[in-house]
Amino acid sequence: MADLFDTAPPANPDAAGPRPLADRLRPRALDQVIGQAHLLGENGSLRGMLDAGALGSLVFWGPPGVGKTTIARLLAQETDLHFVQISAIFTGISDLRKVFEAAKIRRANGSGTLLFVDEIHRFNKAQQDGFLPHMEDGTILLVGATTENPSFELNAAVLSRSQVLVLERLSDEDLEELMQRAEAALERRLPLDDSARATLREMADGDGRALLNLVEQAAAWKTDAPLGPAELGKRLSRRAAQYDKSGDAHYNLISALHKSVRGSDPDAALYWFARMLEGGEDPRFLARRLTRMAVEDIGLADPAAQRQCLDAWETYERLGSPEGELALAQAVIYVALAPKSNGAYVAYKAARKAAAKTGSEPPPKHILNAPTGMMKDQGYGAGYAYDHDAEDGFSGQDYFPETMAREAYYQPVERGFERDLAKRLAYFSKLRAKRQGG
Repeated sequence: MADLFDTAPPANPDAAGPRPLADRLRPRALDQVIGQAHLLGENGSLRGMLDAGALGSLVFWGPPGVGKTTIARLLAQETDLHFVQISAIFTGISDLRKVFEAAKIRRANGSGTLLFVDEIHRFNKAQQDGFLPHMEDGTILLVGATTENPSFELNAAVLSRSQVLVLERLSDEDLEELMQRAEAALERRLPLDDSARATLREMADGDGRALLNLVEQAAAWKTDAPLGPAELGKRLSRRAAQYDKSGDAHYNLISALHKSVRGSDPDAALYWFARMLEGGEDPRFLARRLTRMAVEDIGLADPAAQRQCLDAWETYERLGSPEGELALAQAVIYVALAPKSNGAYVAYKAARKAAAKTGSEPPPKHILNAPTGMMKDQGYGAGYAYDHDAEDGFSGQDYFPETMAREAYYQPVERGFERDLAKRLAYFSKLRAKRQGG
């Protein structure tokens, strides 16, 4: 019994009317797939599953245009399973019920179903849960595809019943092989010189489908001589970089920027900063994150770093784009080259942990004010030593709760301004021990 998701290909695909080059070049066997050698090569994990006859439900995680749909279709072919493809964008609960019912009928007739779900992360929790019983009883072998991190986007129950396989963007060598395969199918060489061919591959940015779309356009040009990169740029627009301000790429790039700053690499930091701006990131978000980096990773090793970031943020607010972005770039360079310390950050977290553990302990009575006679009778303020009355402005009294042993949270590093703070800390610690008779 067929349903609206059963899409049997025509007996002769080439006779089915005009088709895009990307569709005409779709591999018809796994050994024709370009790229993903870590999965499909001789020692690839997916190849191992097929050879062992132990293919289970899978989640393909990777960028667009790297073969997720193609590989899923070929897996069904290799395992003699009926291939059904749906998209989470266009499929509702009623549609899923029809898919599962059709799969049950096939199973009863001795045929299995490989259900390929594109953009699976777009299904909500209830919809994802709906797959579980059909995965468990063997009605379907699920292959999901997502461009987002499955750890964040997919239910733990679905993940526990699947294996996540990471598909990688196509390398420059992969793209060149794909370009040559396209030229063989078109029976003509692209009207581009070697530099322009490299530029075309750069425009594709690791996306095989995007490359074939560009190749199809370039192949139609009539030229007297091969075009160079400049002429190519006039005829084709560079593909927009993959960047979703609320998706996985957003968090990956801000992590790369933060790690580059922490690693004192201004060039890498500027690169990731520029990548985010080119992707359309809000410069205010970057200003906020730079300020956080100054506080978390530099701190008191260079107190001016925080001020630099705040000044850059204010400058951006006054100038706007694109002039104000230069001030933020300046801050990127400053924080990358500043001495690093997380001493204040670590001390703060340790103090928070101690406060949560001993949150009901009152302050010692000698540092409590006694505005009433009754409070004086209770011992409030008794024995308090006014630090300014001491010869060196330091009484050395203990300010922790009386029932709590003194703890040391702040451990300054021997870098930048914190070297001076370390000396002050050591001085007061030694003097405190002396005043307290220790």
